[in-house]
Amino acid sequence: MSISPTLLRQLWTIIESIQTSILLEIDDMALVQLLLKQFAAKQPIDPMTSNNLNQYIQSSLPLIRDTAESRKFV
Repeated sequence: MSISPTLLRQLWTIIESIQTSILLEIDDMALVQLLLKQFAAKQPIDPMTSNNLNQYIQSSLPLIRDTAESRKFV
């Protein structure tokens, strides 16, 4: 799996723009799909990149939810 630093920054910008409650309340598959749709809406991505992002998001779900949880108290 290879994702450029630029794509990672874009993905995390999208994650940070989504309401904390959404990040914490929807199930894992719905969250992965939401993030992929949001990303694709910002820029077209090829199937290989989409697959790589999908894998990255799935492996990062605990970090994404922990980050959202910490935002609740800010």
